[in-house]
Amino acid sequence: MAYRLKMRLLLVLLAGGVLLQQGCARTPLLKGPANAVDRLRAEFDEVLANPDFATGYWGVVIQSLQNGQYLYLRNPYRGFMPASNMKLFTTATALRKLGADYRYVTPLFGVGEQEDSVFVGDLVIRGAGDPSITGRYHDDDPLSVFKDWVDSLRARGIVQIAGRIIGDDNYFADEIMGAGWAWDYQSDWYAAQISALSFNDNCVDVFIEPGAKEGELARLTLRPDTRYVRVLNQVYTVRRGLAKGVTFWRKRNGNEVRISGSVELGGKGFWDWFSVENPTLYAAYVFRETLLRNGISVQGKAFDIDSLPGFHYEPDSAVVLARYTSPPLSEIVHTVNKVSQNLYAELLLRTLGKVFTDVGDAEHGVSVVKQFLASVGGNPETFKMVDGSGLSRLNLVTPMHISVLLRAMRNDEAFYQSLPVAGIDGTIKGRMKGTSAEGNVHAKTGYIGRARALSGYVSTEDGEELSFVLLVNNYVVPTAEANRIQDWICERLASFSRKRTD
Repeated sequence: MAYRLKMRLLLVLLAGGVLLQQGCARTPLLKGPANAVDRLRAEFDEVLANPDFATGYWGVVIQSLQNGQYLYLRNPYRGFMPASNMKLFTTATALRKLGADYRYVTPLFGVGEQEDSVFVGDLVIRGAGDPSITGRYHDDDPLSVFKDWVDSLRARGIVQIAGRIIGDDNYFADEIMGAGWAWDYQSDWYAAQISALSFNDNCVDVFIEPGAKEGELARLTLRPDTRYVRVLNQVYTVRRGLAKGVTFWRKRNGNEVRISGSVELGGKGFWDWFSVENPTLYAAYVFRETLLRNGISVQGKAFDIDSLPGFHYEPDSAVVLARYTSPPLSEIVHTVNKVSQNLYAELLLRTLGKVFTDVGDAEHGVSVVKQFLASVGGNPETFKMVDGSGLSRLNLVTPMHISVLLRAMRNDEAFYQSLPVAGIDGTIKGRMKGTSAEGNVHAKTGYIGRARALSGYVSTEDGEELSFVLLVNNYVVPTAEANRIQDWICERLASFSRKRTD
């Protein structure tokens, strides 16, 4: 009886939205079904009929991985913008096709010859799609790989480069953004430009601290400390309660960045990030700065290879002066899904295209994903994918596509461990705390405007493992309301028992 009363209260809170606060609540229609699964379905029907979502539509597939039974279906074959649930397809395909132990290799070539302590010629960094040349994998030091390369040159006795530093991104096609990405967020880290030669997530980190008194400009510290970007500081220190946060605006086709907003007097400093124009040149430029700061002189400037139409080199005949090998793919996929890292997903998609079709672009990467989806029982004809991250509003998948993928990937430990855990880590660290779903739900989130997703795995009270897909599109209420319903469904599944009769 206590369980039923609790369920009624939860359903009223959800189905009635804020109506309780206004003194008006609806009573869920729970009469009738005697079977535990039927009761569960009736409860979900009532919750998902919430009129606050009248402009939108829900897609739900909940399946037992023990016996294959569908516990609940709602619009299973309707098309949805999946947002970052698209990363599930990208990372699953990468793990299955490339393998969890796959590693990227980025060589530093010397095009010329060494004469005593001088390398006479150009240094070329040849990108191969590696996202890991960043502080994330190197004790928070984005320059770690470049410093190691400096050590390699010194070990060869080189103290001068009589040539240029060139970034080579031609392993991939020139697609700096995904199809359908909006230009108005191109300054933000989550829409960083795509390049086969990527460095520091193709962003500059900035530490923002309030000034000493009200009205002063905030103090900004860049990492890496580079002259590649020019920052205009318009962040002011204001008294407590008046801070409005910080925004970035980068001049199109350039690296002049305006940082504006306000921070609280006496508040703690914090890190934020903004993207750069031309990541390939950025990597070459910062490597050149690193050489100079560590006592190796460089005669020439930094260049993107595409700006040197007369330049050509043969990698097979060039001297490998240093190389960097990435962590295994399992670690990279862990980053993609735990924190929903868009750039890494885009690089993985193009890597799939390059490795399996010899064309490093999104279209050919998608063809590999669709082939994999078909191999595990999904219908590629109704699967519309245009990017690897889900940032595009042109993607369209069905809840059943995601369900089929989850079922196929459950025994892939690298995939499972990459998913955020409710109340513990990743993008659902702050959700479902103090419930039976905490530490139980392993699921990938997704969000773009008017689209929210949560899909993954949960074990019931009986120990029965389920996969679930919870998508909602075209809603106009705050996204927190969609989160509330998703969280309640997960909590209900975690406490579900086929044996319960109360």
